[in-house]
Amino acid sequence: MAVWNNATVQNVGGRVRSNLSDFQKFILRGNVVDLAVGIMIGVAFSGVVNALVADIITPLIPVSSKGLSGWTYKVPYTGGTLQIGPFINTIITFLILAFVIYFFIVKPINRLMALHKPKEADAPTTRDCLYCLSTIPLGATRCAYCTAQLPPADQVAAAGAQGV
Repeated sequence: MAVWNNATVQNVGGRVRSNLSDFQKFILRGNVVDLAVGIMIGVAFSGVVNALVADIITPLIPVSSKGLSGWTYKVPYTGGTLQIGPFINTIITFLILAFVIYFFIVKPINRLMALHKPKEADAPTTRDCLYCLSTIPLGATRCAYCTAQLPPADQVAAAGAQGV
């Protein structure tokens, strides 16, 4: 049987407060709130698209031929029916949602991200002299300030990458 003394209760209380604090930090991060808002908007938008498909688009599709009665396909065994209409409604709804999400959400966000993407740095055209630390052209083999003989820039970069 566990013994609950004052120190044990305080230790458990501290862990609970710590966990609640961590949970609060997690919830208040921007991406969690954005996700919650996105899900709510998505559910509402899904209802609008479902109504559009069920009430406007589906009645415009003529489905009446041999073996089809409205949107229900009659299966040859007793009492069985194959519901084609709800399946077609679901496919149309999915295609409309995918189209709208891609062209009205994904594409504009990708364009905005491309605009705010930091430009890549140009390749350096200068380097520092190893002896006097003056700035000299990248291809120089002798320093114009101290006249020291310098190794080619690619050898200096390779030595720096190896930590030599």
